[in-house]
Amino acid sequence: MDGEYDSTTTVEIFGQTYNVRGEGDPNYLTELARFVDSRMREVAAQVATVDPMKIAILAALNIADEFSRYRKERMNAVGIWIEKTEEMSERLGKIIT
Repeated sequence: MDGEYDSTTTVEIFGQTYNVRGEGDPNYLTELARFVDSRMREVAAQVATVDPMKIAILAALNIADEFSRYRKERMNAVGIWIEKTEEMSERLGKIIT
């Protein structure tokens, strides 16, 4: 992260302020922080614990689960797309020859 776009962005997550350094648009970091904050607040509303570390871990697990499901769905869609492309290619090959 030594590029000219390195910047420090102040964000708030679950009542704590963090200075986050990163490349690119600071608004993107702010958006990510809001997403994490909202997930932590959703988890906090559903569990008995008030320990921010436990809430953060549960929120991270929820986010990781969502990401994993999305990735699997995407891989399945790519597989279907490849199958359909091969099928169309075969049909075109038969028509052309």
